[in-house]
Amino acid sequence: MRKYLTYHDYFLPMNTVEIFGLFAGSLSIALLIKQNIWTWPVGIAYTVASLHVFYTAKLYADFTLHVFFLIMSLYGWYYWLRGNNRIDSELLVSREKKKVLVYSLVICSVAIIFTSNLFTLYTDADLPYWDSTTSILSIFAIWLQSRKKIESWIFWLIIDIISVGIYFYKELYFYSLLYSIYVVMAFLGYVAWLESYRDEQRNSRYNRT
Repeated sequence: MRKYLTYHDYFLPMNTVEIFGLFAGSLSIALLIKQNIWTWPVGIAYTVASLHVFYTAKLYADFTLHVFFLIMSLYGWYYWLRGNNRIDSELLVSREKKKVLVYSLVICSVAIIFTSNLFTLYTDADLPYWDSTTSILSIFAIWLQSRKKIESWIFWLIIDIISVGIYFYKELYFYSLLYSIYVVMAFLGYVAWLESYRDEQRNSRYNRT
C-alpha cells in the first residue's frame, strides 16, 4: 500500500543547520543579484553549514565542492575588492569569451566522467553522476561569478534545477526548497546582471562620443 507523506513527514527531518543554510544561502544570492560585496562573507557562512549537511548525507562530491567554495569565496571577495580600487570604479559585469566557455565545458565534461567513476568505485556515494555534474559545473559557475561574468547565472540555473531533484530524493527538504528558490533567483540574477551590462555598454559608448 502506498504511503502518503504528510506535512510532518516533510518538515520534521529538517534540523537547525539546514534551516540556517536556507536563510544564509538565500541571503547570499539576493546580495549577489544586487552585486553587493557582502554576498561573499554570507556565502562563507552558508558554505560551512553545507559542509556538515553534505558529509552527513554522504554526498561527497558536494562536500568536496563546498571546500572549494570556501577558497573561491575568499578569492571572489578579494577580486571584487580589488576591482573597486581600479581607477575609483567598481568591478563591472561582463561577458566571458566564447572560446573560454567552449574549452571550459570540454574540461568540465571530462572531469564529470572522471569524478563520477571515482566516487562509484571507491566510495559509497549516492547519485554519483548527478552529484558530480552539479559539483563540477558549480566550480565553473563560481569562477565565472567571482569575475562578474553574466554566463555564471545560466550555469547556476541549470545546476539549481538538477539540485532540486537530488536533494528531494535524499530527503534534504530544506535544501530542495532552497534550490527551488535558487531557480527563481538565478533567473532574476541573469536579468539584473544583463541589464547592468547593457547600461554599462551604453554609458561606455556615450562617453566615447
